[in-house]
Amino acid sequence: MAVSVESLMRKRENIRNLGVIAHIDHGKSTFSDNLLSGAGMLSEELAGKQLYTDFDKQEQERGITIFSANVSIVYPYGGTDYLINLIDTPGHVDFGADVTRAMRAVDGAIVVICAVEGVMPQTETVLRQALKERVKPILFINKTDRLIKELKLSPEDMQKRFEGYIKDVNELIMKYGEPEFREKWLVNVLDGSVTFGSAYKNWAISVPFMQKTKMSFKEVIELTDSDQEKELAKKAPLHDVILESIIKHLPNAFEAQKYRIAKIWQGDLEGETGKDMVECNPNGKLAGVITKVIPDPHAGLVATARLFSGSLKGGEEVYLVGQHKKQRVQQVSVYNGPKRTNITQALSGNIIGIVGLGEAFSGETICNSDEKIPAFDSIKHIFEPVVTKSIEPKNIKDLSKLIDFLKRVNREDPSLEIKINEETGEYLVSGLGELHIEAKVERALKDDGIEIKSSTPIVVYRETIEGVTPHPVEGKSPNKHNKFYVIAEPLEDSIFDALNSGEIPEESLAKIKTETIEMFINKGLERDEAKKILDVHNKNVLINATKGIQYLNETFELLKQAFRDVCEEGPLAKEPCSKLKIKIMDAELHEDAIHRGPAQVIPAVRQAIRDALMESKPRILEPLQIIRVDTPEEIMGEAMNEIQNRRGQVLNIETEQGASIIKAKMPVSDMFGFEGALKSATGGKGFYSLINVVFEKLPASLQEHTIGKVRDRKGLE
Repeated sequence: MAVSVESLMRKRENIRNLGVIAHIDHGKSTFSDNLLSGAGMLSEELAGKQLYTDFDKQEQERGITIFSANVSIVYPYGGTDYLINLIDTPGHVDFGADVTRAMRAVDGAIVVICAVEGVMPQTETVLRQALKERVKPILFINKTDRLIKELKLSPEDMQKRFEGYIKDVNELIMKYGEPEFREKWLVNVLDGSVTFGSAYKNWAISVPFMQKTKMSFKEVIELTDSDQEKELAKKAPLHDVILESIIKHLPNAFEAQKYRIAKIWQGDLEGETGKDMVECNPNGKLAGVITKVIPDPHAGLVATARLFSGSLKGGEEVYLVGQHKKQRVQQVSVYNGPKRTNITQALSGNIIGIVGLGEAFSGETICNSDEKIPAFDSIKHIFEPVVTKSIEPKNIKDLSKLIDFLKRVNREDPSLEIKINEETGEYLVSGLGELHIEAKVERALKDDGIEIKSSTPIVVYRETIEGVTPHPVEGKSPNKHNKFYVIAEPLEDSIFDALNSGEIPEESLAKIKTETIEMFINKGLERDEAKKILDVHNKNVLINATKGIQYLNETFELLKQAFRDVCEEGPLAKEPCSKLKIKIMDAELHEDAIHRGPAQVIPAVRQAIRDALMESKPRILEPLQIIRVDTPEEIMGEAMNEIQNRRGQVLNIETEQGASIIKAKMPVSDMFGFEGALKSATGGKGFYSLINVVFEKLPASLQEHTIGKVRDRKGLE
């Protein structure tokens, strides 16, 4: 296999990089099996049952995909060999960040939806992630056999259903796609960018395929009804139909990089590296991004990378831009599920495995060691971590092992945030949900033989303000020679929303430039304030509103440090702050530099900002999940009770074909154990999925109690 892959790597127009994305249990891994069997990598009997890409023991036990898996397949079509680099991604919302990272590596995506359930919340999330990275989608409607066998729908009813699903998907493409791609990327039955079938039964059809083979939908229904699905799989093998759709409708690496680079890299596109990447030049400067890091028992850390330009061989030295370190590559390889096949040289436009980059993390940029390039945009997941657990080793001698493990996990999955609380000595791990922490941290620690004690899940709140500080608040330095006067006010909604949605990207704010100032002005910040922005951190803004203060510019870095300290730990309960606009109104500084150093300035400004916040109606924001609950109509009442007993607010109820869909908003603090409670209340028939996470003000009646609880946990007075 390695030989044919290496020769195909050189033909950029014959490479397709694609991800399989979907809601949980819509059949992504089963679908990926079929593509492997078509390339002769899996026997036909096993395809759809082997779940080749779910090779982790835990994935097999839980029956879900947890880690995204890569496979490179060589596939003949129309007399030409094509190289398909496939990534099978997780569907469970807790592992959504794996999907976000996989989308950086691919150029096209196959959106799989279940013919019974249709477009679900996670379908929307993964499609939104793909479009954000300029990844072109095509659609596969899976489990079509269930409409024939279980629901016994007539061809007309099935057609109506499919039309509805295609309309839903196209509405999402119009909603989240960028204006220049929306219209071009809509999926269409007639051109074959929509396919139907059953991955479990190994068959698929599309309109062009039916026209070519003169096969009718009636024939499909008859063969399914008479249990002749093996016959059907021979007449219309899934891999043939899907691969035709992939090759015709998804872009090759050469085409895709022309429009994707401008979106994911802020460097100069007219410079040498920029041109190499846009043209996917294998002889140019090396530029690539690492999208995944996993430990291998035999090889140490294995990094999965997408190369956008240049080539890479074992033994070469590369530069890790984020880590500012040089490291030597030991091997380059292509993926084959759990196995890697070594190759001598990897070329641009491909997804490859690299051994030897022990310091790399997910999202890292790699380039030639002698020529540094600007980093790729950081890969940001749509949702923030909302669930935290505190972890400590049962046996103190395991402490160093635990610290090493947590550092490694954070490198592999940056959406898991690791914090060490120095006052209480506890290790706090924050993730996207209970399962995220359990599968990636607790279970992995157990497998490593490290016994731990973990707390019940903790909710991370946010702190904000409702009012403006009535008068500038003074902060004095410990030596009484420096004074700072600060005002706090809520940040304008339009700017907060732009920071939240990434319209104003936080990466570009490291250095406040002219175009950054314009972004803020366009979103409604006054020009005078925008020109004086000193720092932006965690969606809070620091503004220097002073006029002509001597020596103040020498303390800018210290002011930023103090501002960031308060953004991380607010005055009410030392929780992170959000949506603040802090203005430094005036200052008096000692003329001698030695008397206005960090030990004097930072505590003064920090205290001034905290006092200003306490005088501006401080409030606690709590995380809420907007969820969708699906349940049979007759037991909808039980599901509603579960929601309302947990401070939930029902936003909308729809009923269709005997099933109820409840849309509700629930506090994360009351969500723990909700899935189990919902299952027992509905006799196992109800389930829920996450649509979004928002922060809203905690009811005033609960604020005192919540602050007290958080302060107690943190050991504060």
